[in-house]
Amino acid sequence: MWQSKRARAAFALYEVLIGLAIFSIGVLALGRSVQNCLNASGLNSEENRVRQILADRMAEIQATPGFPDAKKETKVATGYGDILLVQQSVPAALQGEDNTELNGINLVTLTAQWRRGGADQSRKIQFYVYRSG
Repeated sequence: MWQSKRARAAFALYEVLIGLAIFSIGVLALGRSVQNCLNASGLNSEENRVRQILADRMAEIQATPGFPDAKKETKVATGYGDILLVQQSVPAALQGEDNTELNGINLVTLTAQWRRGGADQSRKIQFYVYRSG
């Protein structure tokens, strides 16, 4: 009888240790998941910031009278580091239905370049700007 109680107590101790190990593994996995969610949220915020910078610059170019600058580089400071905004504008050389050249239309390319975790990142948008005369 004495052996039986001791064996049950030892078995109960093993049950507690195994349960504690399983709980520890679960807590570590949960911690890793939370860290991944925070990283993804940070990356999403950074991407949204870059999109907003590109959209703001596009609106500024469209609202400014006259032809856009042929080439222009601007550094934009953000909470995620500096973003280099490169603007290039070239005549679009578009033709109408009757093969006549359409003048006054420029193709503008905006490129945002930055570094994330030691790797170069970039996003680009292109749009047309029409200016008469």
